Amino acid sequence: MYLDHPKISATNSGTEPDRIERLNRVYGYAAGLADASGNKDFLAKLSQLHDHKGKLIVVWFVEPTADEKEYFVKGWRSKVGDETTHVEHEVLP
Repeated sequence: MYLDHPKISATNSGTEPDRIERLNRVYGYAAGLADASGNKDFLAKLSQLHDHKGKLIVVWFVEPTADEKEYFVKGWRSKVGDETTHVEHEVLP
């Protein structure tokens, strides 16, 4: 079992708890895509997921690959996400 999951947060999560639920679904979606593609480094690269007013911000410990970025675009664009492509990636210094 993997225990170092990314921090999940959302703007206005206190009044809109569904935002956290949506992030958990998208995280699972992206992790499933990574697993299906044989990407074993994916989970260890993630630091945080944040929903800021409908924009998904993915924070990484190290630079993600194009495929890893696409996992989140697909998840956020899907019915389990926000159904948009508003995704931003940041790498910790």
